Amino acid sequence: MKKLIKLFTLILLVPVTMQAQDLADALRYSSVQVQGTARAGAMGNAFGALGGDFTSVSINPAGLGLYRAGELTLTPAFSSISVESNYLGNMMSENLYKFSLNNLSYVAAIQTQDRSESGLVNFNIGIGYNRLKDFNSEMIARTGSANGSFLDYVSSYANQFGFNPDGNNSYTSEFYEQLAWDTDLLLREDDTGTYWHDLEDAGYGQRQRKSISRDGSVDEYSLAMGLNFNHKLYLGASLGITDVFYRESSRLVEEDGNNSIPFFNDMVFDSYLRTSGTGYNGKIGIIFKPTQQIRLGASVHTPTFYNLQDIFETSMSSSVDYDDGTSETYDATSPWDEYDYDLETPLRATLSGAFVIAKSGLISIDYEYVDYGSTSLRRGGDGYDFVDENEEITEAYRSVGNLRVGGELKVTDGLSLRAGYENYPSAYNSQAFEVSQPNSDAGLSVYSAGLGYRNAGFFFDVAYRYSIQQNNDLLYPEPVTANYPTPEMAQFDTVKNKVLFTLGFKF
Repeated sequence: MKKLIKLFTLILLVPVTMQAQDLADALRYSSVQVQGTARAGAMGNAFGALGGDFTSVSINPAGLGLYRAGELTLTPAFSSISVESNYLGNMMSENLYKFSLNNLSYVAAIQTQDRSESGLVNFNIGIGYNRLKDFNSEMIARTGSANGSFLDYVSSYANQFGFNPDGNNSYTSEFYEQLAWDTDLLLREDDTGTYWHDLEDAGYGQRQRKSISRDGSVDEYSLAMGLNFNHKLYLGASLGITDVFYRESSRLVEEDGNNSIPFFNDMVFDSYLRTSGTGYNGKIGIIFKPTQQIRLGASVHTPTFYNLQDIFETSMSSSVDYDDGTSETYDATSPWDEYDYDLETPLRATLSGAFVIAKSGLISIDYEYVDYGSTSLRRGGDGYDFVDENEEITEAYRSVGNLRVGGELKVTDGLSLRAGYENYPSAYNSQAFEVSQPNSDAGLSVYSAGLGYRNAGFFFDVAYRYSIQQNNDLLYPEPVTANYPTPEMAQFDTVKNKVLFTLGFKF
């Protein structure tokens, strides 16, 4: 059955994932940052107490109650993603450009029959779409002289847990040890039955390169309602349906560029993972205006209940020399594996406040609490209960407080300037499983600015968002026994530049 195998997976350092549902899946689909309209994006998405923007439906649906007129919005976006790597002192960079649709929404503002300005003033309904997360990136890391190999993991695992080339093996062997055996990279001593490989005998020194391509998104489709009581109290609720698509392709290349490793010429290991599925959640919220200048908000999001399917495949090729002077090339491919399972993300709670400065501007702040350690994998397609994995999630992850701050200044009646900042701390505990987690400081910071123009029934907003994040990852899994060198981590610095445009109509 699919389980986490070693500590390297537990601390989430490996882009080459084992074929299992694990901590990486739990965090990948639980850690989201709403990305809606350009106005909200320019103001750090700090809209929990502001409302009047469809982005608020994904934060605090009570914000829907602040609409006094109907609205239709469309928000396309253009992104530039740059990833710079540092692996054993070698610097590399990759760039990716992507077009996306961040938001599409419609709001109907319905006044009461007597058009009263007291009691229930408005009953508003909204339907639309906000993007919650982008997975898109390209990255590459390499070195001209490696001090370890992916084959260290393969041979150590074969020795530690047993491997029979003729069958009756563990679930994961089809994707790793069997491929290495079929491509004549995993070798065995006839007398002892010990597995080994040519690179360890030669002391390594081979060229090594890892490339990773990721794409996909988490999108939320919401149906929401908001109530306006006396222009002081606003209540809201929403039902969200989330759509997940994630695809990761990686290639690890090792080659003897200096002809210093007997028999071994090169190896290529390819891994492909695709995850798709849907989920649902509910949100309730409240906004209260004790004065015309102050707005206070609070909201609670239920967990998102996902039903997901993983499709996984690996392949390996090699070129080897033999004592008789001949050379051979080999290719092997794993089975195409599909697996269904459920995932429950953490509950979220947000407290918000905003101060409106007459009619000249405003300042807003959101504090969002999320306990990533409460994420749970559920109901594997073959009846697996994920008890061990969920205990590991609880130990590896912590609760965090996400911060969003934004401001707006009205330059004229029609023109506004905006700015914002967002901070999303790392979900990793500093210590887990009796070791330090290197990504415990791998938080995400977002700086934003923009402007907007409004004229009667039409408005146009533009925003620029700059985000930075640093992660440490292994290029290949850590060997499961101590007789192999510990692999070095690569550092990946990701910078995203994103421009959003919102075109909107009031009616």
